[in-house]
Formats: sequence, structure tokens, C-alpha cells
Amino acid sequence: MSCSYADGLSPYDDKGVLGIDEVFDSAEKIKEKAHKLAEWIKAAKHVVFHTGAGISTSAGIPDFRGPNGVWTLEEKGEKPTLNVSFNEAIPTPTHMGIVELVRLGFVHYVISQNIDGLHLRSGLKRTHLAELHGNMFIEQCFTCKRQFVLKNATTSVGQKFLGRTCSYVKHNTQRCRGKMKDTILDWEHDLPEKDLLMAEYHSSVADLSVTLGTTLQIVPSGNLPLLSKKHENGKLVICNLQPTKHNKKADIVIHGYVDEVIRHLLEYLEVKPTAYEPEQDPTRNSDLVDWTIPDSLVNDAKELYKAKRPIVKRKTKKERESETKIIKRE
Repeated sequence: MSCSYADGLSPYDDKGVLGIDEVFDSAEKIKEKAHKLAEWIKAAKHVVFHTGAGISTSAGIPDFRGPNGVWTLEEKGEKPTLNVSFNEAIPTPTHMGIVELVRLGFVHYVISQNIDGLHLRSGLKRTHLAELHGNMFIEQCFTCKRQFVLKNATTSVGQKFLGRTCSYVKHNTQRCRGKMKDTILDWEHDLPEKDLLMAEYHSSVADLSVTLGTTLQIVPSGNLPLLSKKHENGKLVICNLQPTKHNKKADIVIHGYVDEVIRHLLEYLEVKPTAYEPEQDPTRNSDLVDWTIPDSLVNDAKELYKAKRPIVKRKTKKERESETKIIKRE
């Protein structure tokens, strides 16, 4: 549960701005903005979705900074009444819609701050997902750094050892036997290297960034969507019920439930939504499922970045001279 996850973290005073009032666009305005977003997705060369806790609330997992968020209520000495366990929660229409958008090539990469494992359980492939803050359904070997899917959500957070050894079989047929730990970041932990690299490369390449259900308060994840604005005609779309600090930089701000926005988006793109299928859920697989990002994938993303990095607009001689005059006057 989100509450047990939050309780497992170290004490930390600065949890961001909490409990900002939500804003709701009209139904017609949401449809209009979703239609515009669909047109931009079709025209874009590289689309990246950035997801936060707001895409999982309809699964029964509370967010953190909303009016009824975990930390908003914590400040009042209260607990959320809505709190489904991570094992019981299932992917939402937004999660399943994202899977189809990626499969059909409308969305090229997904960067998530969520630890609930619902992207994993929706069937979204590791090749298209960076998880910046960890995953309750993933364990990692301290020695070989390989990650594996758990059948049940870990009860440990903060990258603690789990009391079992790595079962990865090396080329010489010997088991690694390194110590396994959870992947959930505590407040002061560094972000996972490969996930962060993949996120940075794809965010830098993106000419359209779409944020879904995040207030964009946590850095560096909250600043990654801005990188699309470095491209000529690059666009940023923010979908969140609460205002974010980057709203003024966005080309469209959609104040609506993400499930509704994704439903309209799929309609305009003529994509048929699919339902969650337990047999496609890696946590339901009886075999050991590897969740490690291959080094080759990081290298491919790096080459993509080098080939398509944003064009930095050089200042004209007149602009440089104007700035020099201003500096001299100051």
C-alpha cells in the first residue's frame, strides 16, 4: 500500500507543496485538448510520456500531494481512506492505453516516477520504460546488478537486503549468489544509473513530452519534460488536476482525469483500448523474469541522442552586442 511504502521511508521534512486545489476543465474542453494532442502525436518524431502517481489513483492507490494524498493527510495526522494493496491493484485504463500507444509506435518511451509496478504489470516492455524511483515488484542483485520480477510486492523499501541470494546463472553455469535488495529509493538515494541515462537520452530527443498525473515537483524527473522545448517547434503537454510549476512553459495544460484524457486520445488516434490480462502480467509468470536494462539498449539510446540532439539556436551578432551593452550599463 502507498501508506506502508511512505511509512517505510526515512523522515524527511521537505515533501514539496501539498494539497493544492484541483482544477477541472469542462468535458468539451478536455475533448478539444485531447484532439489537439492527438494531432501533435501524429506529427511528432519522438514522443515521450512522463507518468506520476495520478495515473494510479483510479486503481485505488492514493497519490501523495493531492488534496487527499498520503503526505497531505499525513500533515494533518490522517491516513487516506482509499488504499488498495499493491498486490491487489490492477493497471488502469491509462496504463493499458499507454501499452497500446507504445505498441503502435505513437509513443516511443515512458519515464515513470511510480513505484507501484503497474506499468510492469500492464505488459509494458522494459525496452520502453525507465523507472526512476524503483518498483515494488523488482529486486536487484547487489553483486551483478541484474533485476528480477517478484511475484508479490516487497515489504522492504530503501534498497535494503532481502535475505536471499541471486539466482542468475553465469556463462560458466554457476549461480551468482549475490545478495538481493529492493529497488525502492529513499529520499537521499541516487537515481538508478541506467534508468536515468535512458530517461535523459529519450527526454533530450523528444520533440513532444506529455506529463500525466504528476505535479513535477521532484527533480530531476520533474525537469526532464522541459527538454523537449529545446527542439525547434518542440512541445510540452501537461495533464494534471493540480497546477504545476511548469504550467507556463506548457503548450497545452489539461486539467482532467488522466483516464478520461487517454480515452479521448485513443479515440482520436483510432486505437482500440485493451483490458488488463493477468496471463500477460510478468508478476503472474511462474518463470524467473529478468527486468534488467541491457547495456546495448543504453548504448542505442546514446547513439540516438547523438544523432538527434536538439539544435541549439545560436545568437545573432546583433543579439550578442545587445547583451554586451546591457552588461556594460549594469
